[in-house]
Amino acid sequence: MNKTFDKSLPLAIGSDHAGFEYKEEIKKKLQAAGWLVEDKGTYSLDSTDYPDYAHPLATMVEDGKATAGILICGSGNGVCMTANKHAGIRAALCWTDELASLARQHNNANVLCIPSRFVSLQLSEQMTDTFLATEFEGGRHEKRVEKI
Repeated sequence: MNKTFDKSLPLAIGSDHAGFEYKEEIKKKLQAAGWLVEDKGTYSLDSTDYPDYAHPLATMVEDGKATAGILICGSGNGVCMTANKHAGIRAALCWTDELASLARQHNNANVLCIPSRFVSLQLSEQMTDTFLATEFEGGRHEKRVEKI
């Protein structure tokens, strides 16, 4: 199992209207840090349906065309539930930096889900940085992840 994310592959990002502004800011920060970012939408504040963006992002990660994904919606639940319908996706809903770290360390999460209506932009950016920088610990956690 990969312990880190492959920076030679794109990082997929997507949101619905509730997560659009955070997505745009996180995308800029990631690009400035050298990530190749594949934006799966939405592209405005117009009301939209989160599965329309979560499914294509999850497919991209599932197919190995993206190293990982970041999904953002109002509660984080909708995008998380949608992404987790895909085999090989381990999407984690996080609202603290520690959860983002543990999602990687213990669960080898490959999609970070952010609840934009419940966390600040600053915390969202911090969780993204932590998620991308944290390695999967493997060991006793590996057998558990394999059971997923």
